[in-house]
Amino acid sequence: MELRMREGHHGTGPGTITPDGCAVELYARLTAGTEPDIIAAAVPVGAHILELGCGAGRVTRPLLERGFTVTAVDESPEMLRRVRGARTICSPIEDLDLGETFDVVMLASFLVHTGDAEVRRGLLRTCARHVAQDGCVLIQREGADYHVNLPRERVDPAGYTVRVLSAEPVGDGVNAVHTEYVFPDVTWTQTFRSRPMTTEQFEEALAEADLKVDRYLTKDRMWARAAREGAH
Repeated sequence: MELRMREGHHGTGPGTITPDGCAVELYARLTAGTEPDIIAAAVPVGAHILELGCGAGRVTRPLLERGFTVTAVDESPEMLRRVRGARTICSPIEDLDLGETFDVVMLASFLVHTGDAEVRRGLLRTCARHVAQDGCVLIQREGADYHVNLPRERVDPAGYTVRVLSAEPVGDGVNAVHTEYVFPDVTWTQTFRSRPMTTEQFEEALAEADLKVDRYLTKDRMWARAAREGAH
């Protein structure tokens, strides 16, 4: 079954483009950076992690190498074909209901900033539905300056360049963000819709799903750990 592109999302470059504008071949090349270290430091050793929006396994692989068990979820079957060593489930995150809970539920890649507020509510309800009573939810947020001081770029140690070129308002507090990934042999682009959120707005969004931040994992507050309301 061919998935339709999500409104306002598109991408260019070689290979399959997923409904949110991601190029499968691109995401198979991206490095994991510091994310696995941040995650590993925040959760119990050997935890079972539900990774929502795993893509091609950029973070899945190093988590498996650190001894975690991972159930990896993505709506793109082409992305999931790149994932090795984890249980994989093909589903939109907002529709997921596995009937089981996990030590850790992870929502990375700034997915919480989706421009569609109802989709965001669905994402967070999925997190709350699948986290164990004494478990935690790890969420990656955009940096405070993500939509400003553009264009800007970052050169990855692996030798490719990531550029955030523009963030243009499209209404209702949402921006169309245009990014570019430049490798020595090929360039990909991705355009997606993103809703900037202050810390207060982020925590209010979590509260709608009966989740509450117990601490921020990084000084820039880009990674948060949350739990069910009332959990100890």
